Amino acid sequence: MENEPNEGKKFLESVHQFFDHAASFSRLSPGILAQIKAPNSVYKVSFPVEIEGKIEVIEGIRVQHSHHKLPSKGGIRYSMQVDEDEVKALATLMTFKCAVVDVPFGGAKGGVKINPRTSSVKTLESVTRRYATELIKKNLIGPGIDVPAPDYGTGSREMAWIADTYQTFKYGETSALGCVTGKPVGQGGIRGRAEATGLGIYYGIRETLADTELLKDKKFNGQSMQGKRIIVQGLGNVGYHAASFCQQDGAVIVGIAEREGGIFNANGIDVQDAFKHRSENGSILNFKDCKNYDNSTDLLEMECDILIPAALENVIHSGNAGNIKAKIVAEGANGPVTREAEEILLRKGIIIIPDLYLNAGGVTVSYFEWLKNLSNVRFGRMGKRAEEASYLRLVNAIESSSGKSLTAGERAFLTQGADEIGLVRSGLEDTMINAYHEIREVMLQKTIPDLRTAAFLTAIEKIGVSYESLGIFP
Repeated sequence: MENEPNEGKKFLESVHQFFDHAASFSRLSPGILAQIKAPNSVYKVSFPVEIEGKIEVIEGIRVQHSHHKLPSKGGIRYSMQVDEDEVKALATLMTFKCAVVDVPFGGAKGGVKINPRTSSVKTLESVTRRYATELIKKNLIGPGIDVPAPDYGTGSREMAWIADTYQTFKYGETSALGCVTGKPVGQGGIRGRAEATGLGIYYGIRETLADTELLKDKKFNGQSMQGKRIIVQGLGNVGYHAASFCQQDGAVIVGIAEREGGIFNANGIDVQDAFKHRSENGSILNFKDCKNYDNSTDLLEMECDILIPAALENVIHSGNAGNIKAKIVAEGANGPVTREAEEILLRKGIIIIPDLYLNAGGVTVSYFEWLKNLSNVRFGRMGKRAEEASYLRLVNAIESSSGKSLTAGERAFLTQGADEIGLVRSGLEDTMINAYHEIREVMLQKTIPDLRTAAFLTAIEKIGVSYESLGIFP
């Protein structure tokens, strides 16, 4: 139909509706709220690239939604479906996501209209470096300006190309590697970044399950992950790690939905084996002891305790929300539930753990990587041995006073100092726990019935304080 909005426009409208609803609870002036809602800048570019002897014009975009804190921060996605409204919506969510978890960045997002699955590595490198160059020319990238990261269709390889391109133009800049996060560890990346979003999702779900007050009227036996039946949509980086960590804590993954179809087994699916099967065969279908579903969205409507949509936006909408049977919808992706669908789900008593909180693990660990790049030292490098020596002295004193000796394994465990991945995971866990309880406190104070509105309001109030403190220039 001619007048029907595209997916990007629907996504942006949905984000704005969530914002407007939360803003109605705010004490901030209409002018400040309007500033918080609107993107600060939008840069669109078209550039030529030679692909297999032919010149092709590639479209790129970068949206910096908020400058209340710098740098702005957000991923770059490669997809033929990239459009301005979609990128604006994702940049808007990034602003609130950073505020919810107290990461001192403004929100941003980028996109390049290219299909990463059908493009050669050479083409992808040429496009990535040229896109980075366009951002550099306009001063739209830098450790203190705007820091991209991976998103749908990109990964550590593309981030390394961007970092190298930036260093070429900014030769000798000591913090140059901080121009982008999600890099390989050998190129200034941080241990634990690959699984950060999925691990953050696990921590968020775990915290929700322990919230007896929230779950008391839901006829849902919470408290722990043990035995919870989970269906996950998307077995990419986010969905795979989220499902893996939940499974390690006792959850049963009963369904996995992917682009080519879905699989279901009420007795449970081994996530690592399923991932390996898909990598080897190019399809999740025909995995051992599982029932195939040609239409993967059918799995969203099946019985389970927790549904994790970890693929793309708008997958739960007014057309299928009434059929959702999960007790908790945990938004692993950005914007998987539309505003209309959310109203239906809430009326059914389904708890929604919102994306701007739940998938903030990625940007949290990106923040740690950025700090590492600015300081030019690996976390744990200076303190690990000193900690171990201190713990060893304590263990020796206990053994001496008690007259009992520990085994070598026990001594090694008790005297281990914190290394980089331990510190990263500890920081992420603390961030997700604190953010959850902040959101719940706002729910109670403002008598807000759902987590998303409370999360948006938490972010709005924090950003509003920044704008009020900064004043209006000139």
